[in-house]
Amino acid sequence: MRIVVFSDSHGDFAPLRDIVMTHKNAGLFIHLGDGELDAVKLAEEFPQKTFLYVRGNCDRGIDTPAEATAFFHGKKIFYAHGQFLRVKSSPQWFIERAADAKADIALFGHTHEVFVTTLESGMHVMNPGSTAAPRGEGAFRSYGLIDIKDDTVAMQIVKI
Repeated sequence: MRIVVFSDSHGDFAPLRDIVMTHKNAGLFIHLGDGELDAVKLAEEFPQKTFLYVRGNCDRGIDTPAEATAFFHGKKIFYAHGQFLRVKSSPQWFIERAADAKADIALFGHTHEVFVTTLESGMHVMNPGSTAAPRGEGAFRSYGLIDIKDDTVAMQIVKI
């Protein structure tokens, strides 16, 4: 089963709609903040799909949690925008929080920079970058895909 992960859309809705249309058969879509209203709009436009989302630092006046967990195809997913876990200085605080949550998959945004790794512990960690405003050397608009088959997790970044 496929999970589509995006972050930091900052009101640029059209790429999100295109991503959902491209991955019509995905089982889950997760928005990692700074575009929560975009995520709500997606959920309204595609009511047959499952959307999860958290609040980012630019999502003002919204009561959605800053971090959450979910289970999908036998995997526990910890996801957060990351601003309260200091991801701009290092992913370490975020990784420790995800480990405390006993996550198999940990997802964060906020930096607008792609980050993908699998830790020695087996935890899969991803920042899908930004669909609207990428940062860093060689930056490009992007989102992430996670495929779960049996007990295998495969992650990839897709350039928009």
